[in-house]
Amino acid sequence: MSPGIAARALRQDPKQVDFGLRRFRLRPGPAREVLESAGRAFLTGLNASVEPDRAVLGQRVSALEPELRGFAFEGAGMGCALLDLLLPVRRGRVEALLRGPAAGYPHLVHVGIGWAYARLRLRPFFRAPATDPLLRWLSWDGFGFHQGFFHTDRTVGRHRVEPGLSDRARAIRDQGLGRSLWFCECADPDGVALRIAEFPAERHADLWSGIGLAATYAGGADAGELARLADLSGTFRAHLAQGCAFACAARRVSGIVPAHTDKAAEVLAGADTDVAAEWTDQALAVLGPDPSTLAHYQRWRAEIRYLWERKSR
Repeated sequence: MSPGIAARALRQDPKQVDFGLRRFRLRPGPAREVLESAGRAFLTGLNASVEPDRAVLGQRVSALEPELRGFAFEGAGMGCALLDLLLPVRRGRVEALLRGPAAGYPHLVHVGIGWAYARLRLRPFFRAPATDPLLRWLSWDGFGFHQGFFHTDRTVGRHRVEPGLSDRARAIRDQGLGRSLWFCECADPDGVALRIAEFPAERHADLWSGIGLAATYAGGADAGELARLADLSGTFRAHLAQGCAFACAARRVSGIVPAHTDKAAEVLAGADTDVAAEWTDQALAVLGPDPSTLAHYQRWRAEIRYLWERKSR
């Protein structure tokens, strides 16, 4: 397959993110436009990344509002991973993306890689592109988001999990699925809580982690709704805060921290954005040199929760 043919085959219609067409919750207020804008930015990055002219990506991303560029690079992560997997003799696009235009968005690119695997019906790391040893596990998060967003009836409605997943991989996949619930329920706290309550109890913690990540990174909720979200998380408050901290770290690395992220950090983590992001660095240091395993990734999440709990006593 030539690059030109691949580009035509992989381009996606922006209408795919219309909440009405997806049968997601529709509610008054700005949330729908905020979240659909994130989806359109994702597809902007995806479609630009598969163009034979690699300069197109930077041009199209720079035309977006700064706070939306992370979503575009998430889409570019998907597109570049698809090309690396489908055109192995021309591999290196993910590595070039991470070293080049998306250098400030490593978390988002790794999430986007997971979308590529899900789209090809593969498990992450089958012929994996060059990635960060620890952040590579975020591809399971992207995998889970894809399943929730595009296979909502099966994955959200019937709670289906792909066969053969380990408990640890399923946990990260469910964090991504939780992020998708924020979109499916159009950032409605009560809708999110009711949806999570329908899942088996052992999956609630990871779903709440994804909610914290999406509410903080994507936005869509005002201060009162964020407070309601925190109350509804109940015994999973630390998981909500852990997801929030992940989002704060991703925003801090990019250098673009919108007002909704600052507000979410204040309400969901009880800290400012820099402090919440710093928890991820402190937790990482506990893992020792060269963390790279799935067990390391899961301990990273647990250490962030511990730091939040210690701060909240």
